[in-house]
Amino acid sequence: MDDAILNALLVMASIGVAAAVILYFVAQKFKVIEDPKIDLVDEALPGANCGGCGYAGCRAFAEGMVKAGTMEGFFCPVGGNDLMKDIGPILGLVPEDKKPQIAVLLCNGSIKNSIPKFDYDGDQTCSFTTNLTAGVGGCSFGCLGGGECVDACNFDAMYMDPETNLPVVKFNCVACNACVEACPRDILELRNRGPKEKRIFVACVNKEKGPLSKLNCNVSCIGCKACVKVCKFDAIDVNNFLAYINYEACTLCRKCVEVCPTDAIHEINFKPRKPKPPKVDKPKVAAKPKAEKQAEAVVADLTKDLPKAEAEVEVKAEVKAEVKAEVKAEVKVEAKVEVKPAEATATEGEEVKSEN
Repeated sequence: MDDAILNALLVMASIGVAAAVILYFVAQKFKVIEDPKIDLVDEALPGANCGGCGYAGCRAFAEGMVKAGTMEGFFCPVGGNDLMKDIGPILGLVPEDKKPQIAVLLCNGSIKNSIPKFDYDGDQTCSFTTNLTAGVGGCSFGCLGGGECVDACNFDAMYMDPETNLPVVKFNCVACNACVEACPRDILELRNRGPKEKRIFVACVNKEKGPLSKLNCNVSCIGCKACVKVCKFDAIDVNNFLAYINYEACTLCRKCVEVCPTDAIHEINFKPRKPKPPKVDKPKVAAKPKAEKQAEAVVADLTKDLPKAEAEVEVKAEVKAEVKAEVKAEVKVEAKVEVKPAEATATEGEEVKSEN
């Protein structure tokens, strides 16, 4: 009995040793040598695993960048340019600076601007509601107010405004793109933060004709192209009755904001405009009669040679005009010139008569 147990133990031990030897050689045959730089890059990353870089997680991002041998096309939105500069020496590369971005809501169809037409009682998620109805406001392009974008944000950078029922993007947005992918209507996009956080964009995605879009929203873009006409930098295009501002070409001159008839173009973080002074109508001056103008011209011609510094001239003119035979007009001018100093060239009481 004891021998049977001992033999069984020896057999099991032999099988284990043999399996271990086989596994060892198999592991050596198919082993993958991983670049140690991957671990270094992975340790430098924030570990948010948000997917904003386009990879499943920080480890996958590190592997992709190390294997690619370049930093072009790779960017961690959470760490930003500072983090990429820290990773550069690990790979022996110099990253290119990328302009910081932020998520922007391209819709202003709040419950005040897009008045609800009915009460909806059901699943409030955007992905479900968009397949069921155009929304309580009637716009089949605008925000549904379900808040799926807020739920997708892992950085507490968004919240729903109870007064407008629209999502609000906070300053601490890292541009991870999670909210953009979560929105079923594509009304969120990443745009450059702009100098001093200044941004100008069209807060509308409605592609219907002007009268139809205005029917459902008071501040919708109507495709009037007024903004295109005033833009000198070719930064605005209108397609399918909808204007779009290219943030790369926009110089933030704000002229498009001034001419938009529906206030669909928003300007963020600009100083308030100074109120324009009210227009004051200038009093209209009655035109002088033609005969009076002719008399003044004659008097000016007669007195132009008199010494102004040595004499005080008082001129009185009486004009009489008569119009005859459709064409001819006679103007008689009588002028009296009084000269006080003795050296004056004109004598006192001189009468000048002129006929034109």
